[in-house]
Amino acid sequence: MKLMAQYVKRHRWMFLTALLFLTIETMADLLQPTLMSLIVDNGVKEADVGQILYYGLIMFLIALAGAFGAVMRNIFASRTSQLIGKEMRADLFKKVQTLSLENIDRLQPASIITRITNDVTQIQDFINGCMRIMVKAPITCIGAILLIIIQTPRQIPVMAVILIAAFILIGSNMKLGYPLFGVMQEKLDQLNNVSREFLASIRVVKAFNAESQEEEKFEAASRNLGQATASAMKVMAVFSPLINLSVNFGIIVLLWMSRSQDSVQIGRLMASVNYMTQILFSMGMISNILNTAVRAIASAGRISQVLEETPAQKKAARPVCPQWRGEISFSDVSFSYAGAGKEALSHVDFLAKPGETIGIIGPTGSGKTTLVNLVPRFYDASGGSVKIDGVDVTGISEEELRRAVAIVPQKALLFTGTILENLRWGRKDADEGEIRRAAAIACAASLVSQMKDGYDTLLGQGGVNLSGGQKQRLSLARALVRRPRILILDDCTSALDAGTEALVLEGLRRELKGVTVLLISQRISTVARTDRILCLEKGRVQGFGSHEELMEVCPAYRAIYHSQIGGKQHG
Repeated sequence: MKLMAQYVKRHRWMFLTALLFLTIETMADLLQPTLMSLIVDNGVKEADVGQILYYGLIMFLIALAGAFGAVMRNIFASRTSQLIGKEMRADLFKKVQTLSLENIDRLQPASIITRITNDVTQIQDFINGCMRIMVKAPITCIGAILLIIIQTPRQIPVMAVILIAAFILIGSNMKLGYPLFGVMQEKLDQLNNVSREFLASIRVVKAFNAESQEEEKFEAASRNLGQATASAMKVMAVFSPLINLSVNFGIIVLLWMSRSQDSVQIGRLMASVNYMTQILFSMGMISNILNTAVRAIASAGRISQVLEETPAQKKAARPVCPQWRGEISFSDVSFSYAGAGKEALSHVDFLAKPGETIGIIGPTGSGKTTLVNLVPRFYDASGGSVKIDGVDVTGISEEELRRAVAIVPQKALLFTGTILENLRWGRKDADEGEIRRAAAIACAASLVSQMKDGYDTLLGQGGVNLSGGQKQRLSLARALVRRPRILILDDCTSALDAGTEALVLEGLRRELKGVTVLLISQRISTVARTDRILCLEKGRVQGFGSHEELMEVCPAYRAIYHSQIGGKQHG
């Protein structure tokens, strides 16, 4: 509730205004039965048309005020809840952006999506319900009880028994329902995870004709969600009718106790029955809103978990900005992923000089991508230090660090929009000349020229309307537009043919003077063109030097060479 209170406080005047109009609406509803009883007892019984018209006019004016209050309450309640929902989603999104990949891995992307969407909606509905129902229900209930007591004091014992029974049932409902709704949200996370994984890999699924397997996974996740939802709803299904039964029983008792009542006061009896009906309605509303509250509290806890998540990477107390010559040094660096049983990197040492191109090669799972991820601080080293220009990366602000580093990931990722918008994604102020130069270096200029709309060509989500090689060339051009001091190429030419790859690498060498490049590749022919080569195996450095040096002193590098080139001599 603390989280929701924080957001309500931001819009307290709108919230209180909604409650004011809600109070007007509720008081109007409460006055109607009393006025009707006066019409019956003072007008109908006495055949006094004037009294009927008088009280009828008052009823109409009060009903009009109640209708006005209801309209205004709806306007302010909807506006307040929508603003709170928008701000909560924005805060979650901003928080996620501050978290490291270690935090994201632990929270899981599918779960984060559920929290930003479904969990916020639960809270939004609860806050809206508070302004529409939660306050109205107790006011109506208490007001109806007081008016029954005033008009028929003999009903006090009945009221006491009904209230005690109803509140015991409502409390039991909350106690049993809270953990069940939490489980339901977790099952929804799992369903979202299965759906997200299927949609992200739909081409592979179709290629392997594995639709039936994915369908089974989805059905299992959907079945688990259905069972969790059914368990939570069973609680509501049991307690809601019992609450209604207790109040309806009170109405029967009220009518039985009034069997000897003076017929002159039949209007009061009608009002009392009407108020008992309002109590019944209020109890139902309280039960429903408390069920919503249980879900909202569970959702608030999940959202608070994200908002209170401590970034795994600490910000530098007094950030230092290097001169950005591009020197990169790893000193006895080790790293383990959270929950992993072994180190991904172990005691890694090497130095990349400014403007040098370092090739990184090794078997799958040797730690190549993990190593380059430590440079822009996607993760922090578990041991040792990573330095740029003599400054530990943990002492550089993330904004400055990542402004100087550009990455072309192993899996090329483009965004929905035009080619021009994608190329300017890293630097909005890049002019047309810089765009064209970067595209030329990445061998993407010819690709763009072949398209009908050129740089205004619209790309689908993830660049779905491009081939793998085309996406890689545009991703490389996007990184070059940033004018980085350090460029990380994570096997980003794997989808290019040998000729195009050679042109790209030659263009990089020719145009990027002074830029330090870390080039990961599985191809020995690619890394052999670099200044020096870092050979990794099982997270450990097996050799570091030129191609010729490693061929002489590094058995792991020679093994890779012979597996790809055979007995040929590399020129």
